[in-house]
Amino acid sequence: MARREPRELTVIGSKRITTNMHRVTLGGKGMRDFPEDHEGGYVKLNFPQPDSERPVTRTYSICIQRENEIDIDFVLHGDGGPASRWAVDCRDGETIMVGGPGPKTLVDDQADWVLLAGDMTALPAISVNIEQLPAEAIGYVVIEVIDEVDIQPLSTSVGIEVKWLINPKPGEDANLLSDYVRSLPWLEGQPSVWVACEFNCMRNLRDYLRTERQLSRDNLYISSYWKHGSTEDSHRNAKREDAKALV
Repeated sequence: MARREPRELTVIGSKRITTNMHRVTLGGKGMRDFPEDHEGGYVKLNFPQPDSERPVTRTYSICIQRENEIDIDFVLHGDGGPASRWAVDCRDGETIMVGGPGPKTLVDDQADWVLLAGDMTALPAISVNIEQLPAEAIGYVVIEVIDEVDIQPLSTSVGIEVKWLINPKPGEDANLLSDYVRSLPWLEGQPSVWVACEFNCMRNLRDYLRTERQLSRDNLYISSYWKHGSTEDSHRNAKREDAKALV
């Protein structure tokens, strides 16, 4: 299947969701042929750089999709990176080139129970996963945020236990999220597990879920969305080498 060329989308809204999360709404003519039902899927945003002809590309999940509009949530790490800087400074009418969308990955809503775990970068995709679960679903949702003010309301069934973990310096402690997930009582039956977080935390959880819990690829989606101290390019290289080591 041929890769779709990036489309030009227009900023039609920008607002702060929490202290460390900013939402930008994109629309415009480029949305006319944008595929439907891609909430939770990903897009690649190309941020122009004043000192380079080559833009910086970052990957983000689609948080909410409406007719001819998508919402993208940006975590504000405070590092002044090109993505967060653009998100905060952009104004209505500005345009940006956007690649994708790529597919979304969902937990199996027919599993005996579910486990969703991730940090703030995964919160949009986790929210989409939660919304598609049946009312009788049981299991756990574990989300790491930078501050208590970043906790967002989630519509979960009564059988889903939600835990928010506070980590003021995400990435520096790769064990906070993984240690908590390890401490959860393992429920009976076959689970469906979805995990997305920082690279080192992902590897900790992958070892636990694949080796100790013996989950197969059919029951486990696990991915790193970023790597502490790394650019997206170096993170991509680290993921590639990590995948090779697993073969």
